[in-house]
Amino acid sequence: MAGIAVVLDHTTAGALHDPKDPFNEAIAAFYVQASGGLGELYAPVLSLTAGDAERPGLLGYIKGLRFIRIEAFDTDAAVTATLAAVHAIHAARPSATHPAGRYLLTLTPKAYAGTGVQAVHRDQ
Repeated sequence: MAGIAVVLDHTTAGALHDPKDPFNEAIAAFYVQASGGLGELYAPVLSLTAGDAERPGLLGYIKGLRFIRIEAFDTDAAVTATLAAVHAIHAARPSATHPAGRYLLTLTPKAYAGTGVQAVHRDQ
């Protein structure tokens, strides 16, 4: 059985970046699972850029983590982008690599209602 593929948005990347964040430990658990080969973590660069404005150093920190793949902001993502959250939505939607899509891990799942992605929060 393959591990699940999970996209971190700016809220969950920020929680991972800040050890004092109340959700840090829960998000770090996903990182530990990815390091053990039990899943894959992705972080859209546009979401990280937006998050870096609120938490300076976020983008560099996440980029330095070995088991998180930075999702490039490519032409396909740009076609649908109007907000930073859109890059996370784009990354979580079905693609050739992930036909079923990827889970979008967020601290604000209501922000993704009606977008067609599987937005999940640790309390769900």
